[in-house]
Amino acid sequence: MIYITLFLEFFKVGLFTIGGGLASLPFLYELAEKYTWITNSMIADMIAISQSTPGPIGINMATYSGFKAGGILGGIVATFGTVLPSFIIIIIIANFLNKFKSSKLVDSAFKGLRPAVTGLIAVAWFEIIKISIINVSKFLQTNNLFDIVINVKALIIFLVIFFLTKKFDKHPIVFIGIGALVGIVLKL
Repeated sequence: MIYITLFLEFFKVGLFTIGGGLASLPFLYELAEKYTWITNSMIADMIAISQSTPGPIGINMATYSGFKAGGILGGIVATFGTVLPSFIIIIIIANFLNKFKSSKLVDSAFKGLRPAVTGLIAVAWFEIIKISIINVSKFLQTNNLFDIVINVKALIIFLVIFFLTKKFDKHPIVFIGIGALVGIVLKL
């Protein structure tokens, strides 16, 4: 039963995620609320792992989630569920591409999809900030702004890495490695 669930859930993720792996994060957070085999902190870990391993982040996250839920077969099923919609859609689009490539309707659809995907990524970004830098759990209970706790060490790492990525044109794995080393040294 877990394999059918994994396939269907990740098929939906693959079908409705437009804009890359990070756009799948809201769907993964929804899965974390719905099932016990994935948590919000695991999603943050998946992002770090997926960013530091070869391959598309969405597929890496599906494989990791599936493996956690159902072992090796679960990883395979979740990965297949994620990529299958893309194959189907690309085959359909390839058949009609020449007919629609100059369509105003298609152009307008893509112009609407871009900000929608940006919004999905922004929501995912905010969720990651809540997990790694800002603790809002007590604030959500009291609505007192003074109950928001900021992890100053994590905030400094975020700001330094953000600055370094803008200043130096290095592969993301360099910055991920720096973050991991600093986390170990500071015992975050």
